[in-house]
Amino acid sequence: MKGAIKAAFPITIPVMLGYISVGMAFGLLFEKSGYNLLWAILMSIIVYAGSMQFIAINLLTGGAGLIEIALMTLFVNIRHMFYGLSFIDKFKEMGKKKIYMIYSLTDETYSLLCSSKAPEGVNNNLFLFCISFLNQVYWIIGTIIGSALGSLIKFNTKGIDFAMTALFVVIFIEQWSSYKTHIPVIIGILSTIISLLIFGTDNLILPSMILITVTLMIFQRQIDKNNYEESRGEDVGDAC
Repeated sequence: MKGAIKAAFPITIPVMLGYISVGMAFGLLFEKSGYNLLWAILMSIIVYAGSMQFIAINLLTGGAGLIEIALMTLFVNIRHMFYGLSFIDKFKEMGKKKIYMIYSLTDETYSLLCSSKAPEGVNNNLFLFCISFLNQVYWIIGTIIGSALGSLIKFNTKGIDFAMTALFVVIFIEQWSSYKTHIPVIIGILSTIISLLIFGTDNLILPSMILITVTLMIFQRQIDKNNYEESRGEDVGDAC
C-alpha cells in the first residue's frame, strides 16, 4: 500500500491543487447557506459529486423536494454511466475495491485512471485505487478548510462556484498536453458543439455524451492505432 500511495501521489498533484481549491469554494458556499462543518464533511464523503454538490446548495436552500433533487442528480451525473463502460472489465478484477472505484469515479479521477499506469513493481489495481482514494481525500480536505473559513470570515461569495468550471479547463489542457493522440478530444469538442446547436444548453449533457460514446466506439481502432504509432515514434526518438 505504501508503494502504491507513493507512486500515485505525484500523478494526483494536479487534481490535489484543483480539488482543495474547489473543495474550499464548496465548503465556503455551503457554510454561507446555513450548513455547518459536519454537514459539509458528510456531503463530501457520502455524495462526493463535484459540480452536483454546488447545484445541491441551490436545491437545498430553495426548498426542492427529494424527488426533484434525485432527478437532477441523475441528469447531471448520467455521464458517469458512459465513463464506467470503459472500466467494466478493469473494475471486475479489483474484488472488494470495485464498489469504491465505481462510487469514486469523478471526471478528474476518470481522466487520471485512463492515462495512468502503475510503475514497475507496484500492483496496478492498488495503484488505481490509491488514485481514486487520494482524490477524494483532497476534496474532503478542501471542504473542511472552506467550511471552517466560512464560519470565521465574512465576505461576498459571488462567483466562487466558477471554480469548478476552471478546474475542468485545467484538466482539459493537461490532458491535451500529455495524451498521445488528440482525436478523442476533437471528437468530444465537435460532439458537444453539435449537441449544443441541436438541443440547446438545457438538454446538452445526455445527447452529447451519447454522441461522444458512439463516435469513440466507431473510431476506436483508429485512435488506438494512432496512439500506438505516436508512442512507438517517441520510443524510437528516445533510443536515438
